[in-house]
Amino acid sequence: MITVTAATGHFGRLVIDELLERGVPADQIVAAVRAPEKATDLAGRGIQVREADYDHPATLASAFNGVERLLFISSSEFGRQAEQHAGVVRAAKDAGATALIYTSYLNADSSGIAMAEPHARTEELIRASGIPYAILRNGSYIENYTANIRMWLQYGTIIGSAGDGKISGATRADLAAAAASVAAGEPVDNRVYELGGTAFTMNDLATETTAQTGTTVTYTDMPPAEYSQTLASVGLPQFLTDAIADNSAGAARGGWYTDSRELQNLLGRPTTAVKEAVAQALAQHQS
Repeated sequence: MITVTAATGHFGRLVIDELLERGVPADQIVAAVRAPEKATDLAGRGIQVREADYDHPATLASAFNGVERLLFISSSEFGRQAEQHAGVVRAAKDAGATALIYTSYLNADSSGIAMAEPHARTEELIRASGIPYAILRNGSYIENYTANIRMWLQYGTIIGSAGDGKISGATRADLAAAAASVAAGEPVDNRVYELGGTAFTMNDLATETTAQTGTTVTYTDMPPAEYSQTLASVGLPQFLTDAIADNSAGAARGGWYTDSRELQNLLGRPTTAVKEAVAQALAQHQS
């Protein structure tokens, strides 16, 4: 039995699709979700749907009943992740999970990025639990950048604090396929995977967008404090803009780079190129 948490999120749904594609029977997959009413389509495919709310540990106990492999997709609620994740690890141990596969942050224990800290703490909890584990340290989703392509074209620039730092980003679909590969049968033997695609810079994104659209887009680098204030000026809360700016500056320090080939090895193919990811974003923008 493979249980997938956060299964109705973008990443979780891609993982479910990949598991089915790999031949895992639907009735051997549990979609553990905060809001079961949003998972009726998964239930319609024969997948078991169970309530699992990171904020309500009692739901985790019932959701993890009978679990063998638990694919623990991390919470996206910055500032609350460490507490939420601790509850998931406890519930997995209490349920007798035989393998815990966790989606972490690239270079979580060394990048110095504030957003990586709760992931590093979760990794420590997982190690201490005694459950055999696989830590999937995901590189930044390329879609985190290309989701803003409409604004890049409108204003002719991309802003950030990444300098010329290399970012070993990957598409959400590539990282989900890797997670499914591990969940569906890779040995889970206390291994840490650094998962990154072919590295790019913010200038590379600007150049590729320019090439594909004919509209000149440049990259404007700024100090983290200035970047944070620029984001805050459109209404985002200060704690979040500071974290986003720090996340961007982490690239300049090398925090988002890896020379690991583990993602490509799990996929059995090259990762999706930035050129293709930009083309996909433009197609969505134009539809």
